Amino acid sequence: MLNLSNSRVNDDIIDHFPLQTLRKLPDLNAGRSLGRWMLIIMLVLFGTLFLPWQQNINGEGHVTALTPQDRPQTVQNAIAGRIEQWFVRDGQKVKKGDTLLIISEIKDEYFDPNLPERLREQLGAKQNSVQATDAKIQALDGQITALGAGLTAKLQSARNKVKQNRFKVASDSTDLIAQRTNYRIAADRLARSEQMHRDGLISLTDLESRRLKLQEDYAKVISQEAKLNVSRQELINAVIDLNTIQADYQEKVAKAQSDKSSAVSYRADAAGEVSKITNKISSVQVRRGLYVIRAPQDGFVVQSFKAGIGETIKEGESIVTLQPDSPDIAVELFVRPNDVPLIQRGRTVRLEFDGWPAVQFSGWPTVAVGTFGGEVAVIDAVASTTGKYRLLVRPTQTGQDPKWPEQLRVGSGVYGWVMLDDVPIWYEIWRQLNGFPPSLKAEPKEEKGGAKK
Repeated sequence: MLNLSNSRVNDDIIDHFPLQTLRKLPDLNAGRSLGRWMLIIMLVLFGTLFLPWQQNINGEGHVTALTPQDRPQTVQNAIAGRIEQWFVRDGQKVKKGDTLLIISEIKDEYFDPNLPERLREQLGAKQNSVQATDAKIQALDGQITALGAGLTAKLQSARNKVKQNRFKVASDSTDLIAQRTNYRIAADRLARSEQMHRDGLISLTDLESRRLKLQEDYAKVISQEAKLNVSRQELINAVIDLNTIQADYQEKVAKAQSDKSSAVSYRADAAGEVSKITNKISSVQVRRGLYVIRAPQDGFVVQSFKAGIGETIKEGESIVTLQPDSPDIAVELFVRPNDVPLIQRGRTVRLEFDGWPAVQFSGWPTVAVGTFGGEVAVIDAVASTTGKYRLLVRPTQTGQDPKWPEQLRVGSGVYGWVMLDDVPIWYEIWRQLNGFPPSLKAEPKEEKGGAKK
């Protein structure tokens, strides 16, 4: 049946003839209604494609503290020891300076209970040694000064003696020249006298007397030469004495200076020992103060890594975990490296905390329920070990968003969305289908120090 006429026989046939097959045929009016509804839905969907959609970058992380001092820390002991007594239990709140536990000494060099007194005795002995060495150095300085003064006097006397001997040598040399001159004159007179005696002008007696005079002058020349040699030898001896005095002085001064250098070296070693013992005394006092392990700040004892009494712990070993009280809460989000260039400090972030009921429409944050606002405070310059970049998100400074729940604990899971610019929904679908990254209207500007703005 083509149903070309407005007069329909379907109803009459169905009413007068009990045909079960015709009764089961679909109503044509219902099909037209379905078509109209599908057309309306398509028009609505098409119009929805032009609605604004806020692009975002999602990431996962956990609750942390904004400053390192507010994050969970492990309390470590500075020295090795044996646990003697515990003063806290897991979950207990402590204040800064409260005693956590007490340990005892395990190193044999610190077993002596009178060790500080023994070290002070050693320190006093070394200090006395230093004082004695100072006195020895002063005595050697006085000895060197006295040697210098004595040398000056002896050198002056020796130099005067050398000058006197030089004058004597000069005088004897002059006398020798005079005697030699007299001898030559006597020799000439004798030659003339012998000629005159041959000529009969003088007597033999006069000739003999002049010969005797010549012998006397020759003897005087020999005597003067010997005297001159003696004077020269005395001059040589005076010069030798002068050099000997200088050599003796240099030897004595060198010995005194060597003794002084040895004393100075010993004093330096003794002073070093004094400093070492003083340092040892201070170290012992500080070490005894480290037997009591105290809380570095207010917080809660989360977990103890050591148990019981008598257990030995090494230096620098973790003992308990301490969660600081009232931390400055922040969120640590990890995003893909491909999305990091699009994120700047101050960007708005929507957060969904684990255990907190929420309904989130990532592109329409205004209609989300149970989410909280934040802003990007820190963007790490290097990637983490997982290959993602870390963002630190702090609560928004404005009062438009509700405050973060006070029940948040460090380490709770968080899912977040870094909100970007608005785009039409059709563009976002096209971008997602093609795998393109989100887009920005303007290029991020660089802050001073390299941070993006």
